[in-house]
Amino acid sequence: MCPRHPDREAYVRCQRCGRPACPDCQRPAPVGIQCVDCVREAARTSRRQQTVLGGRVTDGRPVVTFTLIGICVAIFLIQWVSPGVTNDFAFAPVAGWVEPWRFVTAMFLHSPRSLMHIGFNMYALYIIGSYLEPLMGRGRFLAVYLVSGIGGQVGVLLLAGNPTFIGLVSGQDAAWLTPVVGASGAIFGLFGALIVLNRHLNRSVAGIYGIVLLNAAIGFIIPNIAWQAHLGGFVVGLAGAGVLVLARRRSLPALAWSGLVILFLVVAALAYAKYLTVPETIRELTAFRGR
Repeated sequence: MCPRHPDREAYVRCQRCGRPACPDCQRPAPVGIQCVDCVREAARTSRRQQTVLGGRVTDGRPVVTFTLIGICVAIFLIQWVSPGVTNDFAFAPVAGWVEPWRFVTAMFLHSPRSLMHIGFNMYALYIIGSYLEPLMGRGRFLAVYLVSGIGGQVGVLLLAGNPTFIGLVSGQDAAWLTPVVGASGAIFGLFGALIVLNRHLNRSVAGIYGIVLLNAAIGFIIPNIAWQAHLGGFVVGLAGAGVLVLARRRSLPALAWSGLVILFLVVAALAYAKYLTVPETIRELTAFRGR
């Protein structure tokens, strides 16, 4: 009789422990069958499969990529119906000091009613994410994406110059007042990560250089594109991927996460230091409404 189901007769025994197993307790094994208890114990004690960069092996589906795309599309529809959402959550240097959550929310917003803006970004995210997410692991991919997106806003802040109160009132310091939205900073971070990881794995990066240079040139040619966010995200993406490569070479999985946390703290510290160089009266300006 099956020890897990005493009222059921078992016709075979587990190949591992030798106990009887009814049909509900049988699991296929390379030779014969095993009981559910032995299968569970083997899963608990066996070494976890990892990707080449130390992440958890998945079924290959870019779940995080699809989730990010879904969030961006859903928020874009909200922006379409209620354009005021853009001004409330877009990033601008003058607003980041008193509303720091804009460093994060801006990467999920796009130009209202601009299908080209969100369409291009989501297509690029799908192409890169489908390759990088299974390679890095879902958690690490998401971490690099988010830190790169924040790094994009920090790039806008650092390259905005030093404002004055008169310059803000007169509009001369427009870089501090201009709202920035889009996933481009995070996507350029993925471009940077892609270059580092492919070079580490001895894979071709020639085509990637061309894509990055083309997109960088577009940022200077077409108006109303924040090349500063592209640059900031790209640099942070390079650093994030460098952390993952270093952790793999040292065979220290914990180093990957601690390194990414340190990278985030460095990015946050750069933003904080920049704001400290601005007069307090300017830091306290809270009237930003996308003007």
